[in-house]
Amino acid sequence: MKIDKLEFNMFGENTYIVSDPETKECAVVDPGMVSRQECERLVNYIEVNGLKLKYIVCTHLHVDHVFGVKFLKEKYGVELYADKSDEFLSERIGQQLRMFRIPIDMEGFAIDHYITDGDTLYLGKNELRVISVPGHSPGSVALYDSTDKFVITGDALFQGGIGRTDLPGGDYATLINAIRNNLFKLPSDTTVFPGHGPSTTIGYEKQYNPYL
Repeated sequence: MKIDKLEFNMFGENTYIVSDPETKECAVVDPGMVSRQECERLVNYIEVNGLKLKYIVCTHLHVDHVFGVKFLKEKYGVELYADKSDEFLSERIGQQLRMFRIPIDMEGFAIDHYITDGDTLYLGKNELRVISVPGHSPGSVALYDSTDKFVITGDALFQGGIGRTDLPGGDYATLINAIRNNLFKLPSDTTVFPGHGPSTTIGYEKQYNPYL
């Protein structure tokens, strides 16, 4: 599968577009578009590449990863996939905005389809397997393509770092255990695409990540 990254919003959040070159089906993972210009940039990418949006998937429901959910749902009639354990975050989106002092009005929203560890999303004949990595938030998940050897980790694992655990529902020990037991079992040459910052590999993080 093909994967491309667009960086959006004041947090420098990575939004990923994963697509099947044959069928042109795609998933937008963590839509962080906060302005009209950012929304247009994503739409332009989809249209220029002739893609058909099949899924909106959120690795977790912190505000910087969901700014663009409503826009995509309304424009394309596509539903949201995320872990149920994070639904309290999207339902109380106003509290998150106030916490970060972001002067934007957003209504709370529900998840349309719950995903959990071991589930599979299909783009053409390609598979994205859901891997649970709680700790940054209770419902944090990663999306793994075993054929093309990449994993989208949201804010669980970064190059040389891990997600913060001081937000509602976060837990440091849970996150460390989830990374070691769920992500570090992947092949070392698996490319890691995180929610912020540059890509890395599972092997590099096993060897050099100071938190692990």
